[in-house]
Amino acid sequence: MLLSVSRRTDIPAWYADWFFRRLAEGFVLVPSPRAPHRLHQIPLNPDVVDGIVFWTKNPLPMLPRLSELKNHLTVFQFTLTGYGTEAEPALPDKDAILIPAFQQLARKLGPRRVIWRYDPIFFTQKYTEKWHLEQFEQIALRLQGYTDTCVISFLDEYQGTRARMRPLVPAAFDPQSAARLARGLSEIASDCSIRVQSCAEALDLGAAGIAHGRCIDGALFESLLGQPLHWTPAKGQRPECGCAASVDIGTYNTCPGGCRYCYANFSPGQITANRAAHDPRSPLLIGWPGLQDQIIHSSFSSLRGGQLRMDGF
Repeated sequence: MLLSVSRRTDIPAWYADWFFRRLAEGFVLVPSPRAPHRLHQIPLNPDVVDGIVFWTKNPLPMLPRLSELKNHLTVFQFTLTGYGTEAEPALPDKDAILIPAFQQLARKLGPRRVIWRYDPIFFTQKYTEKWHLEQFEQIALRLQGYTDTCVISFLDEYQGTRARMRPLVPAAFDPQSAARLARGLSEIASDCSIRVQSCAEALDLGAAGIAHGRCIDGALFESLLGQPLHWTPAKGQRPECGCAASVDIGTYNTCPGGCRYCYANFSPGQITANRAAHDPRSPLLIGWPGLQDQIIHSSFSSLRGGQLRMDGF
């Protein structure tokens, strides 16, 4: 199977110790999204897990421990934008810390396995087209040779994001401005030998030379592994999403990063409670299994030899 770590929270930044403990013990428990007392036991051993996609804005806690991932094929989706602390309040300095972290990660894994995400893109009185082009170019020049793919998308409104974004006074989405900016980003990236692809983007950017991408990319894992995988398209994602089916081990309302555009956090009180309940020794990301919980042993197998089953998950 392919493992997503995680669309729901930044595990590398905030829960790296927990993840490495789970990897050493060989399994993780994940609550069913619609039935939280049903805990699915997900195996993490490399004869079942064909690849892991990490989603992060800050991989620094994982960098000293990458050797513990040597038995797994890993790809990082690394979000790196030019936004300031008014939009992304909890990140280390990008020029001094995060861009060098990206470079270090790419030196260890190779540029194909570290994908740059410049998303979500939104416009304000400060964050204009010109501003995005300037910031993107500055980052692209420093990432040249360290990645071959950049993923972009424009901001979608989710539960809770509208209120959090209000202090930034975002402009209404303008397809013409978005397409014009996308063309400029593609040209800058091309000069740096980086191709740009979109993520679940309804806007057709083909005229800008930008194809719809797959963040969990079965074809990429096939190429990296050197053999075919029996992967299928993901279900339950947005219609424009091209990702392969995967198992996500994260939990919503657990990231304290505070990014104003984040769709995965919609209850500040719940984030505080969840953080307090986290124990790196637990098989669950938040809390410990209780007497009322039922552990479900679903069947999983390598996509190299069979089809993925996620019974009731």
